[in-house]
Amino acid sequence: MRAATDLLSQYAEYHRDRRNIVSHFIGVPMIVFAVGVLLARPAFAFRGLALSPAWLAFGLAAAWYLSRGNLVLGLAVSAVVGTLMLMAHQVAYGSFAAWLAWGVGMFVVGWLIQFVGHWYEGKKPAFVDDIVGLLVGPMFVVAELMFMLGWNRPLLAEIERRAGPTVLRDLARIA
Repeated sequence: MRAATDLLSQYAEYHRDRRNIVSHFIGVPMIVFAVGVLLARPAFAFRGLALSPAWLAFGLAAAWYLSRGNLVLGLAVSAVVGTLMLMAHQVAYGSFAAWLAWGVGMFVVGWLIQFVGHWYEGKKPAFVDDIVGLLVGPMFVVAELMFMLGWNRPLLAEIERRAGPTVLRDLARIA
């Protein structure tokens, strides 16, 4: 059971180019939203609540985020992912065509944005070496946003100590 610091540091090793990080601010929420849309069907009623595979996946992900040893970050990521799930369900309740177009479209475009970011980075996505990276991605984006707002400077310093500072990779030097 790896702690948030270890997970974020490992993930950061694949995400040091600022353009790649920016691409993740767009692509990761799109992918999470898309997965929520696609998993929002079928929905079933249970004690007056509309439940779906998306809510089951969210519950498991939230439990995982909350168990990484950083409660504030776990709560923040869970809130962001939960909000994306709520939005995803609103889209999923439309027609079959709209559900499929939003789900598949956002998923594909989100990944395209990710791959453009990793082109700038010059490295493959983190999940290629560790599938847990698919869960760490939303945590990384939320942590980066919180760092920008001045939260937990010691955690940011530790991540940068392990993974190095963010940079703008010189693409002219690629031969």
